[in-house]
Amino acid sequence: MDVSRCSVFELRQYTLRPGRRDVLIELFDREFVESQEAEGMSILGQFRDLDDPDRFVWIRGFDGMEGRAEALEGFYGGPVWREHREAANATMVDSDDVLLLRAASEDGGFAVGVGARPAPGEPAPSPGSVVLATIWYGREPFDAAFADFFRRHVLPVLDETGGEPLAHLRSEHAPNTFPALPVRLHEEVFVWFARFAGEEHLDRHLKYVRESGRWRDEVRPVLAERFARGPQRLRLAPTGRSALR
Repeated sequence: MDVSRCSVFELRQYTLRPGRRDVLIELFDREFVESQEAEGMSILGQFRDLDDPDRFVWIRGFDGMEGRAEALEGFYGGPVWREHREAANATMVDSDDVLLLRAASEDGGFAVGVGARPAPGEPAPSPGSVVLATIWYGREPFDAAFADFFRRHVLPVLDETGGEPLAHLRSEHAPNTFPALPVRLHEEVFVWFARFAGEEHLDRHLKYVRESGRWRDEVRPVLAERFARGPQRLRLAPTGRSALR
C-alpha cells in the first residue's frame, strides 16, 4: 500500500453499543479494507481503544479532497457497503466523531510503518505494539512554526522514551466534499501518532512527560499559550489486519 500519495486523512472515532466492538472489527477487517482501497483510498489502521471497550478508532487516507469525494461515493454507493451496512450500523451509537486532517509539514504524513497486512482469514500475528494518538486543540491554526517546534522539542522526547514517530497532522479546513459523512470542520487540531513496543513502554513515555523538567519548562508553556482545551490521548491496540501495527 502506497501511502506517500495521501495528502488528506480522516481520524474516525466510533462509539459502539456495549459488547459489539469485536463484532464490528471482524466485519470491518473481513469486508471493508480491500473494498475501500479498491475505490482509491488507503486504510492505514484499525484499533481498539485500550481505555474504552466501546470505542473503535480507524484512519484512512486520500490523494486529495476531490479524490476523497470520488472514493467515498464509490464505496458508499457500491455493493459491499450496501450488503453489510445494516450489520455495521447495528454495532454503532455514534460514527460522526471525525477529524479531517492533512500533514502539518512536508514530512508529516504517514511515511513509515505502514506495511503488508494478512489476507482475510489468515492468522494474524499478535502485534505487541501500541499506537498513541495525541490530539491537541488550539485557539488558532497550528502553523509551520508550530510544526517546527514540534520537531525540535517533542520528537526528541519520543526518541528518549523509545517511541517511533509515525505522523503529525493538522486540521484540513477545505469544504467537506462528501457531506453524507459529517466531519468536525470548525476545530483547530494538531494530531500526532507514535508507536511503542508495548503498553509498558507507552506508560513509561507518559510518566516521563508528566515528570520531565524539560517538558515542563520547554514544551508545556508553549502548549498552554495555544491550547483551547486539554489534549486527548488515545492508547490504541491494532487489530489483526491493521497496516499500522
